Amino acid sequence: MIIDVHGHYTTAPAALGAWRDLQIAALKDPSKAPKASELKISDDELRESIETNQLKLMKERGSDLTIFSPRASFMAHHIGDFETSSTWAAICNELCFRVAELFPDHFIPAAMLPQSPGVDPATCIPELVKCVEQFGNVGLNLNPDPSGGHWTSPPLSDRHWYPIYEKMVEYDIPAMIHVSTSCNSCFHTTGAHYLNADTTAFMQCLTSDLFKDFPTLKFLIPHGGGAVPYHWGRFRGLAQELKKPLLKDHLLNNIFFDTCVYHQPGIDLLTKVIPVDNILFASEMIGAVRGIDPETGHYYDDTKRYVAATPNLSDEDRYKVYEGNARRVFPRLDAQLKAKGK
Repeated sequence: MIIDVHGHYTTAPAALGAWRDLQIAALKDPSKAPKASELKISDDELRESIETNQLKLMKERGSDLTIFSPRASFMAHHIGDFETSSTWAAICNELCFRVAELFPDHFIPAAMLPQSPGVDPATCIPELVKCVEQFGNVGLNLNPDPSGGHWTSPPLSDRHWYPIYEKMVEYDIPAMIHVSTSCNSCFHTTGAHYLNADTTAFMQCLTSDLFKDFPTLKFLIPHGGGAVPYHWGRFRGLAQELKKPLLKDHLLNNIFFDTCVYHQPGIDLLTKVIPVDNILFASEMIGAVRGIDPETGHYYDDTKRYVAATPNLSDEDRYKVYEGNARRVFPRLDAQLKAKGK
């Protein structure tokens, strides 16, 4: 199987965005707040939004199954308060669940958490429990910066985050470390904020002993790990100066990277530097980069082409990247596939 571990519902029907606009407008006038029950999206609308977009491209590019979560830039945890985020997360998570119900062979849901700046992460646990136990979610997205580019939260190594980690360990469920929209004009959302956050998350883990407290905790750092593979020597050297163990022992039992890197040299670097057991196939399509590369004539985010073409992977390695590692890092995904005889 070709399992894409990084998919977002970026093509949801327009009614979803319209409802969100009403919710945001009502922050100034609560009497105008829309009810969740007022959002009406039919199964046929969901089917059309998927069949003409993600599923069409999956079939064209040869991928089988996508781990599917709400649109990252729509999470926007900096907007409103916890109640705002709680209502919004519940709506978005239910839509991803409905998509997975409509297309059970092609999509499986991952949860958005109702995070809010300055609010105890423990408030996110009821939504996570619902998503795992009722919706069958196999992963979650954890935003290390709910403030939207101002970084007001403690680092991921801080005990502030431990309530979520404890639940993750209980469920044996990994988190993709994924920020949302930047409301700081210094940081372009997809070109800077995302990649900065990937690098920052890795460094926060490197400078800590988080995985001594949670030896089975698993983080997936998207977008190829930001700057991490390119500066692997820097990180190895910093770990050495900080008297940390070798990175393979210090972090690589717990941290994994995806292949959302949009050119061949980038995938070649990723697969040369990072051990193959720590690389999971992903495309993030239809996502941040949607155009066609004029140098190749193919879509930038058609990452399967790069993985297939790199000289750094054997056939056994490619199996790990395409399927084996995903089943190991997402054990609930593996269990659901085995229950279907896959």
